[in-house]
Amino acid sequence: MNSHGSSSPAARPDRQGVPMPLWLQGVLELGSVAVVSFLLVLLTVLMVWLADGFDTLGLTGGFVLSGHVWLLAHLTPLQVALDPGAGLPATTGTLNLVPLGLTLVPFALAWHAGRRLARACWEGQFWQPYLSGLAAYSAFGAGAALLFSRGEVSASPATAAVFPLVPVALGGFVGAYRASRSLPGLIGVNAAAWVERTSQYSRWAGSYVWAVLRAGFVAAVAGVGAGAALLAAALFWNWNDVVGVYQRLGTGVPGDTALTGLQLGYLPNLAVYALAWATGAGFDVGAGTHASPLGTDSGPVPLLPALAALPPAELPAWALVVVVLPVLAGVLAGWWFLREGENHLDDWMALRLPARWITYPLSTLLTGLFVGAVAGVLVMLLSWLAHGSLGLGRLTEVGPDGPAVLLLFGAEVAVGAAVGCVVGPWLEHEPPFAPPRGAEAGEDGTPADRRAAGRRRREESAARRAMRSAGRRNPRAARGHGPGQSAADQDGPDRSAADDRQDAAPWADQGRAVAGSGSGGAFDVDAVEAPAASSSDAAAAGPPER
Repeated sequence: MNSHGSSSPAARPDRQGVPMPLWLQGVLELGSVAVVSFLLVLLTVLMVWLADGFDTLGLTGGFVLSGHVWLLAHLTPLQVALDPGAGLPATTGTLNLVPLGLTLVPFALAWHAGRRLARACWEGQFWQPYLSGLAAYSAFGAGAALLFSRGEVSASPATAAVFPLVPVALGGFVGAYRASRSLPGLIGVNAAAWVERTSQYSRWAGSYVWAVLRAGFVAAVAGVGAGAALLAAALFWNWNDVVGVYQRLGTGVPGDTALTGLQLGYLPNLAVYALAWATGAGFDVGAGTHASPLGTDSGPVPLLPALAALPPAELPAWALVVVVLPVLAGVLAGWWFLREGENHLDDWMALRLPARWITYPLSTLLTGLFVGAVAGVLVMLLSWLAHGSLGLGRLTEVGPDGPAVLLLFGAEVAVGAAVGCVVGPWLEHEPPFAPPRGAEAGEDGTPADRRAAGRRRREESAARRAMRSAGRRNPRAARGHGPGQSAADQDGPDRSAADDRQDAAPWADQGRAVAGSGSGGAFDVDAVEAPAASSSDAAAAGPPER
């Protein structure tokens, strides 16, 4: 994202040197995403057709089938109305079981298009090509619904104009953010500057909520990864049954290729099903077939080779240990949250209530619940995307139950996140409770002195965590490598220990000031910070207190 304050580059110039309007570049970039994604599907279908995989379709039928697959990959439901003479138990239905593997194709293409658009805009101008490109994509989807709605399968132009925007809009925005590294540069609103003008408590709350959201995302990603690993293990264990289904179908090389491509498109769906199975919620494969760690209620299932890896009807009792996978995902999220150093809920409780034996368990439990709720909502959304209907016969309910996954996965991640927050300090070699320092500080051991010492320790710990967090967000500024720095300050690794103590002295003075105010009254987080000490005073102050 280019800096604000000069004339717009207005994207790339054409041959006459006239700059291309940003809205036109957005139309071209996202329009190319629609065309390329359709051509990839069309190429795959034509390859199968040329290998005599679709004898009755013909070239026109292959073109129409590619359009149906493109719409379905863009989350657009299809209305199926088959001839009763086809021998199927149902003649009408809705096909909305989205192949998430194919949905990743327009998402990835939109990611790269968003990166290119972000590099072509000045600050706050990204909305111009972004919205114009989405409008063009919406028109492309509606046109595809009108063009390919013929015969037995059709789509509504209204839904085809809205649903395809979900993966494309998300991919374009995420790609633009990754390219610009600045949310104000995209939306034109500096939310960070607004937060800086609020109170300290508001800044703490914002940092805490943002860290909880990211920790929940970490838990969701780890859970999906665990589901993918579980799916790979099931396919490996039942590989002979999978090959046996291919042999029973006897479709030859073209049919096997088409069938394998279909299963690859639904591979992310199967990974989500495996995660739902690990949580205990399970999933359905049509009416009457439900798989969970307690066993599988077997019923007729389609001859799909991947379904040969379904667990058997009777499972041993130790199969329930699979629920440890979501718990481990929560432990990872809790450890990640602790490393972020944004546990301001614990800081606030420690300042308000001196009873550490109450505040620490309470803040840990609440943080675990918050992380579990975020992770549960994210996985529930994935379950809804992976759930759907094939619109034929019994296959009207395929996939996990979203609310059940929310409750079970959220509870398991909450337990794991709380455990991760507890064991994290020992993994980082930083015990959460500092040893008593009464003898070092010359305290007389009275209850009032012990409470004051504990309050000072908590305040100093909060200051150290804030300093570490600020250093991670801007390491160059934290180490003093600014553009206007003198040569003496840029010695790099040759800096002496005295220089390091000099840099740390203002923080130490601020920590001592905070500790001194803690024993005399309430800790005022909105108080004006004391000015930093000069370099000579900082050097004379010696090393910071520990």
